Amino acid sequence: MARSNYRADFIINNLSNNGFVNIKELSKRLKVSEMTIRRDLGGLSNENIVTLIPGGAVLKRNPPIDTDKEKYLIQTAESLMLEEKIKISRKAASLVSPNDVIIIDTGSTTENLPKFIPENMPLTVICYTLNILFNVYENKHWKLIFPGGYFHDDTLMFERPEGIDMIKKIRANKAFISAAGVSEKLGVTCATDYEKETKKAVIESSDTKILLVDSSKFGKIKISYFADLTDFDIVITDSGISKECEEIIKNIGVKLYIV
Repeated sequence: MARSNYRADFIINNLSNNGFVNIKELSKRLKVSEMTIRRDLGGLSNENIVTLIPGGAVLKRNPPIDTDKEKYLIQTAESLMLEEKIKISRKAASLVSPNDVIIIDTGSTTENLPKFIPENMPLTVICYTLNILFNVYENKHWKLIFPGGYFHDDTLMFERPEGIDMIKKIRANKAFISAAGVSEKLGVTCATDYEKETKKAVIESSDTKILLVDSSKFGKIKISYFADLTDFDIVITDSGISKECEEIIKNIGVKLYIV
């Protein structure tokens, strides 16, 4: 069966917008079999447009040149280590249990986490970023709490003192938290100052704190400190992590998952 131009355009458009597509989701939306979608993605892979991963595909992109600028842009972050971030999100989703109350932090690594949680699993989800909101609001099995506030277009985050107060009054089973830098000596940091108070509130309000970071973040130090590695119960990262960092995490008693 030849690949439909309409399907190919639809898939590429979704890849351009999200960086990732899911076979089951495409099958439902395009009303074709999963096998047909796999063939379509296989063709796009042969054309060097996508990289195939379990359950879907990610868009191939040329990563931008890294600079020393502190300004963080979610669109730039999404294009870096995309395949690794998808794997991290998939592992994180496997830790979610029915009836959990979970908090999903801002960041390109956390963005795809909801896509890997079973759609019919009852949950309460707390989030405060536009990209996460788009991935959760349609699910009728999930209760959504959205603190709202001032919108920051560089991270897609909503933030306000009242929202932080709301998070402090909530208790979550698990929090999935991102970071822009992880240092043994100077702690876990983010790239924008306005993020840190929300992240601190999330850590205080959660039972199990789970840090989702790709391996490029280790050894980096960004402007705003919000936690130490010992504040986390679990770290999920990719196979690019150095043996030295791996040993540091294990030696402080934090559980480490490498995907």
